[in-house]
Amino acid sequence: MGKLFVISGSSGVGKGTVINEFLKKHPDFKLSISCTTRKKRDGEENGVNYFFLSKDEFNICINNNEFLEWAEFSGNFYGTKKSFVEQCLNNGENLILEIDTKGALNVKKLMPEATLIFIAPPSFEELEARLRGRHTETEEAIQKRLASIKLEIENSKNYDYTVINDTVENAVKKIEEIALK
Repeated sequence: MGKLFVISGSSGVGKGTVINEFLKKHPDFKLSISCTTRKKRDGEENGVNYFFLSKDEFNICINNNEFLEWAEFSGNFYGTKKSFVEQCLNNGENLILEIDTKGALNVKKLMPEATLIFIAPPSFEELEARLRGRHTETEEAIQKRLASIKLEIENSKNYDYTVINDTVENAVKKIEEIALK
């Protein structure tokens, strides 16, 4: 039986980079594939990057209670199918879900054996500086993200572990200590 790890972190904290570096070193771990209603981008493949569903198909899955967690972002829906996670774990695969804290806490309710890991910035101020340093968003969008980050940090108090991403190498080492015991 495989193990389930849920990794969350605020926007700009570098969780994707940390997860990718961990996966490069540990090919016996697999990143979960989420369902989405957003349009497929160039180079993306159904069943590899996402499972692409219509809004109607996604709503049927919601009504049939097929998701461990789901959320709406920018008019598109994203979710993790229970059957996909269970199939991977039953095949002995170690699986990582990269989802927000609200979804992670829902996964923990349904699958208490899941290990929740929160990737945190060295400080809130540094995270704000990273977000502003991108120069990709309006002040209003940055303020909205900062409010959301505070909620995620509050939710992370219910996690099994918090890993500070001071450097990618250190964060990967900490995740290895958690995941490989």
